[in-house]
Amino acid sequence: MGMEAENNLRKKVFSGLFWKFGERITAQFVSLLISIVLARLLIPEDYGAVAIVMVFITIANVFVGNGFGNALIRKKDADNLDFSSVFYVGILISVIIYGVLFFMAPWVADFYDMPVLAPVLRVLGIRVIIAAVNTVQQAYVSRNMLFKRFFWSTLLGTVISGIVGIAMAYRGFGVWALAVQYLTNTTIDTLVLWCTVRWRPELGCSWGRVKELLAFGWKLLVSGLLDTGYKQVRSLIIGKKYTNSDLAFYNQGEKYPNLIVVNINSSISSVIFPAMSQYQDNPLRMKQMVRRAIQISSYIMWPMMIGLGAVAEPLIRMLLTEKWLPCVPYVRIFCFSYGLWPIHTANLQALNALGRSDLFLKLEIIKKSIGLAVLLVSMQISPLAMAYSLIIADIASVFINAAPNIRLLQYGYSEQLKDLLPPLLMAGVMFLVIYPISFLPVGDAAVVVLQIAVGAAVYLLESVLFRHEGFLYLVGLLNNGKVRNNGK
Repeated sequence: MGMEAENNLRKKVFSGLFWKFGERITAQFVSLLISIVLARLLIPEDYGAVAIVMVFITIANVFVGNGFGNALIRKKDADNLDFSSVFYVGILISVIIYGVLFFMAPWVADFYDMPVLAPVLRVLGIRVIIAAVNTVQQAYVSRNMLFKRFFWSTLLGTVISGIVGIAMAYRGFGVWALAVQYLTNTTIDTLVLWCTVRWRPELGCSWGRVKELLAFGWKLLVSGLLDTGYKQVRSLIIGKKYTNSDLAFYNQGEKYPNLIVVNINSSISSVIFPAMSQYQDNPLRMKQMVRRAIQISSYIMWPMMIGLGAVAEPLIRMLLTEKWLPCVPYVRIFCFSYGLWPIHTANLQALNALGRSDLFLKLEIIKKSIGLAVLLVSMQISPLAMAYSLIIADIASVFINAAPNIRLLQYGYSEQLKDLLPPLLMAGVMFLVIYPISFLPVGDAAVVVLQIAVGAAVYLLESVLFRHEGFLYLVGLLNNGKVRNNGK
């Protein structure tokens, strides 16, 4: 790749990060406001019922959302016939899957002894068909790095669906307020992309192209099913073995760390993966990009996760009222679990960009085997024990995900830990400073504001004193795009 092409790619990455971060931060803020209002209007049992339904919808979405999208992004010479072929095949698959969901809905309702689950599953299942369209749109936008389109589609989808959900919750629709909100969000998102993105499917479908993409994508599809099924099985077990309230507290505890991490992580990975794919024949350059991704995302994420864990109790009490306080331990557990995501994502995205979906699948099988082993033990104890088992599995996954890139990119454990640990240690010091503030005899709002202000000041001071790579890089971007590489 020539110097001019590399500079253009760097500009696209910077622009992509700007718009993707803008989209995620805006969506995060609006979603947070909406979720706070809904949590105050609804009861935990409503969330528990919808959480069970969303398990099946999430797993179904894997069939239309995983594999083909990444294959389209990675293929160097992908043209409109490739996109059109995936579009039509995806629609066909989604209709079949929706049919399965429709007919299995009564069985799900009987299994959980909750009649309302049958109609809710049949309505929310429509999201699977819409997702088939959205998957191709997102692949097109990501491949061409047109991330400004995501900003408007996500913003409008989040705002309109939030208004609909709150209005229905206020009028006493309960479970249906959440169900319609989720469906409306996906629908608006897809419609806005359809109106703003120029891509349209042509009247043609090549099974040869589909097979070619499937050769890479099927391993990611299976990996996605393993990962999603593994994550969702806890909700199925809690919903059946324990109570709807237990499931609601578990999911609500995961929701807020997830809201932060997924938004930041997806912003970085959705921009970095297309950029990495441009360097799939240059392992040295890709290693530099993987390192940078881990340094930046860890630097941003660890203080947010550790900080959220520190302010969790007064924050939940202030925002959601005391009826949701049982979710606080789950918030803290998931904060640590999600804090490890940067090293997971960067290593796995590198494998995808290198075309090693075979290794990706093998890693998923190993990780999920370990995770299921600790889950089988913890499920006999309590929902909280099931959450703690995630930490064990995630720490093991750090070393498993990093292993292939020791050979492929010459990026060893010591280097990866060196990139991951400094922001964790700085965030740990920040936690020790701000956690005692929660015991001050003042109101929750004052405690939260003071903890956030002090935490930000402490972390920024540490960043300046220790001149962390992620801090210097971000300062360089803000300083007219001049990046300080420190010789790297």
